[in-house]
Amino acid sequence: MHQKLELPGIERIRARFLEMLEQRQRALAEHALAAWEGTSLQDINDNLTEARRILHQIAGTAGSLGFDDLGTIARDNEVAIDTHLDGPSGKIASCPTEIIFGLDDFLKSSEALIAEQATLESA
Repeated sequence: MHQKLELPGIERIRARFLEMLEQRQRALAEHALAAWEGTSLQDINDNLTEARRILHQIAGTAGSLGFDDLGTIARDNEVAIDTHLDGPSGKIASCPTEIIFGLDDFLKSSEALIAEQATLESA
């Protein structure tokens, strides 16, 4: 699933990343819901832009810490949001269901990773 880096202090960095991932999950879910329920173009796009920013941070860090699968899913969602915002549908006050489903998949994957790491730590 992911390779483990063996640098000094990497376990503390990985643990901090997972703590921050929990916080980012909540923020990402809030922005996804706000985009889905948004009624104005600016509100929808602002929330998608913020979700994209969070995904970008995760994608950039996850792979370097050995969480390659999570980094890939984050990057795929980031690209999907960019494609939407930069395309003609980004000028319509509607949040595509594909983006919401993709974000949901990311949230499930990140939750599974957090649970997996907690199990490994308690073993």
